[in-house]
Amino acid sequence: MCQLLGMNCNTPTDVTFSFTGFAQRAGHTGDHCDGWGIAFFEDKGVRLFVDHERAVDSPIAELIRRYPIKSRQVISHIRKATQGAVGLQNCHPFVRELWGRYWVFAHNGDLKDFRPRLHGSFRPVGSTDSEHAFCWIMQELAKSHAGVPSIPELTLTLRDLAARIAPHGTFNFLLSNGQALWAHASTHLYYVERRHPFAEAHLADEDLRVDFSTQAQATDKVALIVTAPLTRNETWHAFGKHELKVFVDGAVLPL
Repeated sequence: MCQLLGMNCNTPTDVTFSFTGFAQRAGHTGDHCDGWGIAFFEDKGVRLFVDHERAVDSPIAELIRRYPIKSRQVISHIRKATQGAVGLQNCHPFVRELWGRYWVFAHNGDLKDFRPRLHGSFRPVGSTDSEHAFCWIMQELAKSHAGVPSIPELTLTLRDLAARIAPHGTFNFLLSNGQALWAHASTHLYYVERRHPFAEAHLADEDLRVDFSTQAQATDKVALIVTAPLTRNETWHAFGKHELKVFVDGAVLPL
């Protein structure tokens, strides 16, 4: 199946190190070769890059590896197609607008017999189960709240919506509106929180290491969420089955 990478921080941070290892799974250490994408929030704006080529040798992916775009919320995805043809329209992440904010979504899994009626303004462009599920989530959020709810209220609603989708198959996803990052696990999802005192990290998929103590400030906080741990020497925490977590300012928000 596909692979997910998310980053949530309390200060704009580049994801170059983590993305370098992540991209190796699209042809070198994994076979997720049916396209990829990455989205960076900057204030209310979003930089979105997608490509139907392999992330390991895509020229656009090389740009991301070399150009340190800084963001507090990042969602990336490398695809192994299960539903929908290989093409740009089926590359994650997907983006929609709700309540005057962009929402970004990426999914790892395969949903069977989940094509609920979409009767609002949210419609899929491609043919994946993932985009259809995202449009339904946006539709149901708009129906459930008249205006922008608080992060705890959004989390409760998303927990209910995820529980209605998950019985249809594997439903690991990342979702962000630029204020928080929600992560839901059906099967495999892990996270790590980096904070002072920072240490050296060693990538699992490539012979590369970074000493974050020389780059980060004492007040920096960074949370990474990924399908499989990206580094060999850090403590990654596994999500529970059907667990939804929300990350704010580089840490798990207690609910």
